[in-house]
Amino acid sequence: MELSNMVGAHILATGSALPDMCISNTQLSNIIETSNEWISNRTGIQERRVVKADQSLVDLATIASQRAMQKVSFLPEDLDLIILATSTQDDMFGSASQLQASIDAKNAVAFDVTAACSGFVVGLITASQYIQTGTYQNILVVGADILSRWVDWTDRSTCILFGDGAGAAILQASKKNDFLNFNLHTDGKHADKLSIAYQAKSYKDQNLDIFPPVASQYNYLQMNGKEVYKFAVSKVPQSITECLEQVGLCSNDVSWLLLHQANQRILDTVANKLSIPSEKIISNIQHYGNTSAASIPIALDEAFQKKQISKGDIIVVSGFGAGLTWGTIIIKWHA
Repeated sequence: MELSNMVGAHILATGSALPDMCISNTQLSNIIETSNEWISNRTGIQERRVVKADQSLVDLATIASQRAMQKVSFLPEDLDLIILATSTQDDMFGSASQLQASIDAKNAVAFDVTAACSGFVVGLITASQYIQTGTYQNILVVGADILSRWVDWTDRSTCILFGDGAGAAILQASKKNDFLNFNLHTDGKHADKLSIAYQAKSYKDQNLDIFPPVASQYNYLQMNGKEVYKFAVSKVPQSITECLEQVGLCSNDVSWLLLHQANQRILDTVANKLSIPSEKIISNIQHYGNTSAASIPIALDEAFQKKQISKGDIIVVSGFGAGLTWGTIIIKWHA
């Protein structure tokens, strides 16, 4: 969907936050049957960050948000809306309101978006639409996840992949419109390929005859790695090509390719299918692993800090993951 030119949405600032605890592949090889070579050759990951027991999702999201605001001396009371993209809320009812309180954004509406690894892309698109309709002027979009608490650390197929983190972006109404186009997709028929599924647990040994209550709990993260890989390298290039063509662009016009940091093989394969050279891929997966909704905003913030992105650059941002969901945003950066 091509975005309207009536009111522009500009990325004013970004920020990110990562836990202090770093777990290397070598450390993992001490608790599961694996090795640094086995993990890095298959995923590109060398280490990941993991929260400690006394850290929360809101803690990370708060730091990322404050860092974004500090870069442009932005006051939290000037925020109109907070969108928190996460699948690992501190509270089942959501954590956006807790984030609002934590950063003292007393005038902001706040809600959560749950779209797993596509969450930040969904959040950016949602924010840009609110701005372009004139509903809100200043919006904080945060992608944050702590999947380390939802993986089975004895399962080599999943625990090697995931890390924790948070990233944030402030969007502001402006004559400078950074968002050229977007698309979003869902295929719920394959939701079981990547899930943290609900599991009912009955109270069999208790004398409760009025109704059959069940305890609420969830399984560990389950993933069919081969199917997720095939899905990503098939659907993501299609999404990107479609999004570019709708605004008269092609892969040769792309300055930077910023994909959800799931697996280096996926990043390389998607780029190859689009004939985008490897030097245009923004990647930090070797340091952080797959941080789900946080991976894109963390990588974007680091790219800005390194001054990789220049005025006029075309940045293709694409998220994909559980749902199954995937989507693309075409950004033209206005400094």
